[in-house]
Amino acid sequence: MAEYIDIERAKTMSGLRLVLPPGRPNPWAEAFKGICHVKKIPYVRVGKAPGNDPALQAWTSQSSAPVAVWNEERPRSTWIEKLYLAERIAPQPALIPENAEDRALMFGYCNELCGENGLGWTRRVMMLHPTLSDPQSEESARAFASYMGGKYGYSQAVAEAAPQRVAQILQLLGTRLAQQQAQGRKFFIGERLSALDIYWATFAALIKPLPPELCPIPEPLRAFFTNTNPVVAAAATPALLEHRDFIYREYLELPMDL
Repeated sequence: MAEYIDIERAKTMSGLRLVLPPGRPNPWAEAFKGICHVKKIPYVRVGKAPGNDPALQAWTSQSSAPVAVWNEERPRSTWIEKLYLAERIAPQPALIPENAEDRALMFGYCNELCGENGLGWTRRVMMLHPTLSDPQSEESARAFASYMGGKYGYSQAVAEAAPQRVAQILQLLGTRLAQQQAQGRKFFIGERLSALDIYWATFAALIKPLPPELCPIPEPLRAFFTNTNPVVAAAATPALLEHRDFIYREYLELPMDL
């Protein structure tokens, strides 16, 4: 596992500090780490405690990770804030398209992955559902799932609708990728790497994590992340997963350093 410092030490430092959940491929965290890797932005990893973290709440006025803190500026906790921060710290290579139409497309697709009710959000509802719907589930697991479910608006109705929503997003991405590949292009937007390619590569862990030699996580956690829903599986085409592999192989850090 990578080296992490605690929040109190991080508060005394300058530069870029990333508050991350150690030991698991949180897709929002892995995406921003990937963005920093592409842009060669150095950062210090700060460990987030499991569940509610009072120290994180006191420092950043919220309790979720990842959070990026640059020098004395305010903390950035949303995916879009962190992306714009990285673009400002290291403008090249640019991961936000300069062309307005491409930019609008990219942010729309990114929101379907990263935003509220997007793929990451909705897959988490699916992942929590077996525990929260089973009255015989172990008490500590149920308590954690209830805490997380409160963050993601869990209900039985939302959980039952979740697979179709995830499948729709995957179908949207698959169609876009096919259109690009038909024009001889390797990326989701235009002819170069954008943030969308990185977000898809990292969020694909919520469908099928990379193999153990590239994503070293305990098998119970791997099983928890791996999709078993047939509706979602049908939409997660080989082409989408091959694109994930291409982006990791050519642009991101392997094996993953969690």
